[in-house]
Amino acid sequence: MTAANLQQHPLLPWLALQHTHGIGPVRAIRIRRKLGDKWYQSEQLAHCNFNPEQRRQLHTAHFELLESLLAWQQGAANRHILTWDDPDYPEQLKETTAAPLLLFVEGELAGLSQPQIAVVGSRHPSYVGKENTRNLIPDLVEAGAIITSGLAIGVDGLSHRAALDAGGTTLAVLGSGLEKCYPKRHQRLAAELIEGGGALLSECYPWLGPLAHHFPRRNRIISGLSLGVLVVEAAERSGSLITARYAIEQGREVFAIPGARQNPLALGCNKLIQQGAKLVISANDILEELVAFSVAAVKILPARPEELLPYPELLDNVGLEVTALDLIASRCQQPVQEVLTRLVELELAGWVETVPGGYVRARRG
Repeated sequence: MTAANLQQHPLLPWLALQHTHGIGPVRAIRIRRKLGDKWYQSEQLAHCNFNPEQRRQLHTAHFELLESLLAWQQGAANRHILTWDDPDYPEQLKETTAAPLLLFVEGELAGLSQPQIAVVGSRHPSYVGKENTRNLIPDLVEAGAIITSGLAIGVDGLSHRAALDAGGTTLAVLGSGLEKCYPKRHQRLAAELIEGGGALLSECYPWLGPLAHHFPRRNRIISGLSLGVLVVEAAERSGSLITARYAIEQGREVFAIPGARQNPLALGCNKLIQQGAKLVISANDILEELVAFSVAAVKILPARPEELLPYPELLDNVGLEVTALDLIASRCQQPVQEVLTRLVELELAGWVETVPGGYVRARRG
């Protein structure tokens, strides 16, 4: 591309804004709203109270950076660089305070403008957290939701996988550049996500690696893209709660799955519920709160006919938390061998499952 073409490239003024000290996304967007789409040519720019150094930086042409970004974009199919005023920039995110000036996308753009539900949670979820993620997402997908998360290990990765397995579309917002997929173990998942019609997104330049301060900023994009945020499992101090806080600030709905008070991974969710987040038992609890899915909520979970529980006194002592065999026997006040025999029957019938450390109630139960 010639120097003249670079000089006229629409990305150039946005790069200048991004690299001017003291002008963050909020002020940059305010300037854009005030001065219109030719803001960088406007005479009013001289009256925006910029100091001499800022004026110098605003007129610095970042040709080398621009060429690197264009080389990345042209390096593979379906790569996009969206400025805040681009028609393809997602409206949900655009409405938020401090929306990114630039958004780098690899994959299909269609999902960005469709109704999304963010799913976040612990990087080390319990068995229950994993099951809740796998069980809830297919119903959200059936209702037409795009599942948005952060590609991290744990609940994020399980959310993307569950959406793909249910035939849905899923978006991943990274805390690194798109050339530096993090974590590396999810590179294949990221590729499948794109193949499935989804996309990877980041506000970081493509070549930047994951840094600690990228992730809270990443979380505001996850919540900003979505109509609501579901927190599956979260400790009292958790990055998922940062996403929930952003969601509240952005006027999004917040949902949380409760858990036993003895479970440290349930403390964050339980506190969110105390503070007004909606308690979630089924997908309908989420769908009925969101206008985009309220009609779908009626048909997602039809009532099931009542079924008599076999060995109810035993099943009462096998919950969603892992319970050891000897503890079940102690609670039932029955011999261990007799309890084990009945548990085998219940497992064959689909009422309980064997997991490391004992038994849990199965989906059927």
